Amino acid sequence: MATARSHVLLQCEVFSFIRCHTCADHRLFYRRTMVDVTAGLNSLTFDPGSTEEEKTVTHLRARAAGLTFSGGHGAQQASAVTPAAGDGDLCVGIVGAGHLGKQLLLSLLEMKDIKPSHIKVSTRSPESAVEFVPTGVECFFDSRELAAWADVLFLCCLPSHLPRVCGHLRSHLSKHCLVYSFISAVPVTRLAELLGHDFILKPQYDFVGGDAADVWLSCSSLSTALKDPSLIEASCPLTTSGGISLGVNWVCAVLCSLLNLCTSAGLRSSDALSRINRLFEGTWTDTVQLTTSSFMGSSYASSLHEDEPFPWISLTEAQTKKTPLLRFLLSNKQMQQCISASYKSLLLTPGTLETHTLK
Repeated sequence: MATARSHVLLQCEVFSFIRCHTCADHRLFYRRTMVDVTAGLNSLTFDPGSTEEEKTVTHLRARAAGLTFSGGHGAQQASAVTPAAGDGDLCVGIVGAGHLGKQLLLSLLEMKDIKPSHIKVSTRSPESAVEFVPTGVECFFDSRELAAWADVLFLCCLPSHLPRVCGHLRSHLSKHCLVYSFISAVPVTRLAELLGHDFILKPQYDFVGGDAADVWLSCSSLSTALKDPSLIEASCPLTTSGGISLGVNWVCAVLCSLLNLCTSAGLRSSDALSRINRLFEGTWTDTVQLTTSSFMGSSYASSLHEDEPFPWISLTEAQTKKTPLLRFLLSNKQMQQCISASYKSLLLTPGTLETHTLK
């Protein structure tokens, strides 16, 4: 598309003459003012320079921004609630330091509960992330080392690099390492095969029509979007206010991942439920409690003693099959409202996440 069609902000310097009177002396000096000379000139905005054919796909700009911001919100939420299921500091790894990887890193650095020294990045070009080294983040090129160290691992590489990356990660991931994939072109079932690992979160977005999707164009920075109430509202799971919907299956997978982390920490099933339910306290007027039968079939739930830990749950199945938890959430509107309220409260509350920590 030609340069004239691009939405470019032109600025110029305007020098104003101001006459100052100091006694009888007259001095002339310049005042420098920055003004937007394109203000009100619609011909220099994005749409007027587009052909009719091009205008039919301009909505993809909003979708692209929406996917980036929604992915960032979901990743931050996963990072925020993961420590709540266990003890100690969370170790976060990022594979890939391209545009998305750097945006994610910037957002994680603003989370007070994640120490910069507990964030590591593996990239083929460590020098591309050298600006983050002073913060305490370690950058190197060794995905195997990163996989063995991380509690949460974000995949931010290109789809074409995935087979090689998974080959490096495979057999080095601990069972409790939560892998969060931003690679949209690869389904979670394929990722599980490539990694030999079933503890994977892979958001799957659906698009719905409407002008509301334009809300995503109001912000250009992921770190800023993570603090914007309107974008947090638009990215909220189980809603379609931003034209992008993150379905119930993803919510099921997040809840199951918390349950798995409680199991890996050796917690009793009753304690695990108590910790997860505490996330929803005070976020909605009619709080609904999750029970053993919410996650398991009624026959298995009745046989599980409260002193026993929950069995390990495959996140692949949680995201692809009609599980008891999926049926429970689909049939319980109040629980959906509690989850949405908790999501917004978690991201909108400034400072640390102590109020959301499960103890």
